[in-house]
Amino acid sequence: MRRVAVTGVGVVAPGGIGRKSFWEFVTSGRTATRRITLFDPSGFRSQVAAECEFDPAAAGLTPAEIRRTDRLTQFALVAAQEAVEDSGLELSDAQRTVTGVSMGSAVGATITLESEFVVASDGGRHWLVDDAACSPYLYQALVPSTVAAEVAARFRVHGPATVVSTGCTSGIDAIGHGHMLIQDGEADIVLAGAADAPISPISMAAFDAIRATTGDNEDPATASRPFDRTRSGFVLGEGAAVLVLEEMGHALARGAHIYAEVAGYANRCNGYHMTGLRPDGAEMALAIGDALDQARLNTDAVDYISAHGSGTKQNDRHETAAYKRALGPFAYRTPISSLKSMIGHSLGAIGSLEMAACALAIETAVIPPTANWRHRDPECDLDYVPGTARSVPVRHALSVGSGFGGFQSAMVFRRPPELR
Repeated sequence: MRRVAVTGVGVVAPGGIGRKSFWEFVTSGRTATRRITLFDPSGFRSQVAAECEFDPAAAGLTPAEIRRTDRLTQFALVAAQEAVEDSGLELSDAQRTVTGVSMGSAVGATITLESEFVVASDGGRHWLVDDAACSPYLYQALVPSTVAAEVAARFRVHGPATVVSTGCTSGIDAIGHGHMLIQDGEADIVLAGAADAPISPISMAAFDAIRATTGDNEDPATASRPFDRTRSGFVLGEGAAVLVLEEMGHALARGAHIYAEVAGYANRCNGYHMTGLRPDGAEMALAIGDALDQARLNTDAVDYISAHGSGTKQNDRHETAAYKRALGPFAYRTPISSLKSMIGHSLGAIGSLEMAACALAIETAVIPPTANWRHRDPECDLDYVPGTARSVPVRHALSVGSGFGGFQSAMVFRRPPELR
């Protein structure tokens, strides 16, 4: 079996552009959740989000890239550039043929599609829209494959290029797909991750309608409260993370810095409800068990869990039950934290950000906290690392995702034996 190393990390996130700023922010326990500034949210039930302080020109994108791409693709390009630079890769023509791209996104170019419809329909006043008023790049916004194509074009790589769209598990699943491409010999290097920029009126209206997002607008900094008894829904976020995945022998031969090894990946679908979750967490537990089996780990070997931790009552109960089902009594001894408490829920992108956090936790021996956890919920009775980061050796990190449609995914990163 070909092994897979993580040799580069790139991040665009609320609270920090770049992996160093991101890691400093999330380990500080601060929150990036604020009243929305990207548009006027006054008419919405939920008026808070976690926005990236992002200037595409200052981040190194060309005027042509900025004009033709949506905000999510801009995030992806900047994160991918940082990841490749971090990895130290200097791609030769031969290497470009064995380098692939695997990107995830839940909602694609939401901002461009909505803004172009507003223009073409004269603010929604016309059923028959004026297509001549639209951007010449509207097609690129329409097709989800654009984000992978743009990343591939920037680095002139010719291996497999794929977009994975499985809702809120897209980030984990895209990294999982890249992992399997290397395992199967389809590529030696894969730029894998996810991006989403869903903070727009249409997204806020959709989540308002099902009351999934929080209505706590008075104190935005504490609005995201995963696992806390007073939680009232998630806070929308945005961002991207890209990892350089590399066949282990290839990485070792060139003396690459290795953050972690992808030790296991699995996903399941509960076939139960579009947005509902079974309270017993059975399918998530199955995914966790499969990922641990691939990693050849016992249930007592997990040092850290990066939770889905959305802050909805349904998800937090479901996820807690899944940990107990999968890990048994060791669930009570395993530190768990939710990045969404600090950087919001960036839909498809959040899984890649959480995997970046797992790689950095292994690298730095620090576990990020869960912010805003103050009130114990009897149904959520595990160790959620409240408030303050924890210094502890992390040899094996598990991350999970749960997405609309019933998707449940799990991934294990480990410190490779060569580095112990």
